[in-house]
Amino acid sequence: MTGARPLPPAPLDPRELTPGDRSRIIEMAWADDVPFEAIQFQFGLDESAVIRFMKQSLKAGSFRLWRRRVEGRGAKHQRRLAVR
Repeated sequence: MTGARPLPPAPLDPRELTPGDRSRIIEMAWADDVPFEAIQFQFGLDESAVIRFMKQSLKAGSFRLWRRRVEGRGAKHQRRLAVR
């Protein structure tokens, strides 16, 4: 029997994240096919919190590049994926 393990409660404060969690959030935020809702489900960070987190975690140029990339991308929002 293969049942899914229960997820640990998501931290509400980004300061509670482990270095591995921080790395995974950055990886998920850069991925084209991972919506913000998936990050919120797994880590408890909504879109605005992810943006703040990325701004604090990345160099200024990398953050600007990420924002330009994500801004026009409909795939970063679950509701936009469903419309396709």
